[in-house]
Amino acid sequence: MEDLTSIIKEELLCHGADLVGIGDLNALPPGARAGMPIGISVAVKYPNDVIRGIAELPTREYRDWYNKLNEKLDMLVTLGADFICTFGYNAIARTRERVGGYDDDSLKSELPHKTVATRAGLGWIGKCALLINPKYGSMIRISTILTDAPLQTAKPINKSQCGSCMICADACPAGAVSGKEWEVSMKREEFFDAASCLKVCRERSMRGFGGKETICGKCIEVCPYTRRAWDNISYE
Repeated sequence: MEDLTSIIKEELLCHGADLVGIGDLNALPPGARAGMPIGISVAVKYPNDVIRGIAELPTREYRDWYNKLNEKLDMLVTLGADFICTFGYNAIARTRERVGGYDDDSLKSELPHKTVATRAGLGWIGKCALLINPKYGSMIRISTILTDAPLQTAKPINKSQCGSCMICADACPAGAVSGKEWEVSMKREEFFDAASCLKVCRERSMRGFGGKETICGKCIEVCPYTRRAWDNISYE
């Protein structure tokens, strides 16, 4: 198990992943995880200067990197799933095409990538409802592979490590961040207003670069974990 786990992680890292974590998903509804017991969380990071550049408004460069990283993740999880299948196991790459968009009413997907990431020990859900990784903060994009391969799993993260920090709450242009700390049993609406975030993201995208996307990034840019990553200082 340990050897296979190391081989799969190394394959993904060699092809450009910045972080790879593996989690036990058995506590999640079987339908959401396609009956697979294991989730592999794959992360890639934004360049530091791209995130520094969105201090005022989202930029075209940020939009371009957002799309570029999503494409890279689709490539990585597809490659990873195919690689796992060569060992005789089942694997599903949760690419954008497979996952699709979120539900228009709940603004949620059936199995959020960040949920898998917390099970895989890559981070916790911040007050801004983004995944926070100790090394890179929230300046990462993430995707998922589901599999039945018998892999070694990480210790899940079930509670926020944001503490009393309110920086993202104070900076949020939509006022969407309540300031409550996440824990695994909480629903997103208990601490974050996704509808308000979406509305203001659209407005800021139009103001920033004339786009119709729903991206903002302000909470990424102000996060102390993100800013520490700019100076290559890790909290780990």
